Amino acid sequence: IQDLQEGVKRLGLPAMLKTRRFGYDGKGQFKLTTEADILTAWNVLGQSALILEGFIQFKTEVSIIAVRDVKANVAFYPLTQNWHRDGILRLSKAPFDNIRLQKIAQDYAARLLNHTDYVGVLAIEFFVTEQGLIANEFAPRVHNTGHWTIEGAETSQFENHIRAICGLPLGSTALLQPSVMINCIGDMPNIQEILTFPNTHYHDYQKPARAGRKVGHITIRSNHFELYRELIYKIATVNIDK
Repeated sequence: IQDLQEGVKRLGLPAMLKTRRFGYDGKGQFKLTTEADILTAWNVLGQSALILEGFIQFKTEVSIIAVRDVKANVAFYPLTQNWHRDGILRLSKAPFDNIRLQKIAQDYAARLLNHTDYVGVLAIEFFVTEQGLIANEFAPRVHNTGHWTIEGAETSQFENHIRAICGLPLGSTALLQPSVMINCIGDMPNIQEILTFPNTHYHDYQKPARAGRKVGHITIRSNHFELYRELIYKIATVNIDK
């Protein structure tokens, strides 16, 4: 606990204490707001190896999905904007139209892929800040923020991952149409209601319903998401206009 107290002195409050392993979707995390939280957090998480992170002031979160094949060819999907609640990704929307940030994210991803001689799909999440992009996670795998590519891109992240590791030519990562991917948390919405809307796609993972669990996702392809505003808010409790 002495190391934790020292870390708080260096980083200040608020801060986020996380387990170094097996943490996801808000699990294995404790937000430290006051010094009184230090002991409470230690009692909750102190049996695990931990990392303490300072808070970042950011405008939004975006992610880049990249893929590299065995011949070192690299391709990128459009930047995706993400919304979270309670530590869980609720919604991803592509594309995030910012040519400058797209180029910067691609450069970061390419350098990481080539430095590690990585083959397959890799995702990097970034905070968009006044100072630019700050990476907050990278995932060496297909990623939840790229699930929209199943219907929204010429070649999905899943297909391109298989192409890459099997030595096949990479498929086009071109956007077919603006897309929103909504995670279904806890249980699945009524399929009859969802498929009443045009250009909606229903993915049920066949997992038992459980609070806080990702059990499926809905993808919407459209140039006019205002037509889906109520449906999006009902499932994700997110207003994508903000």
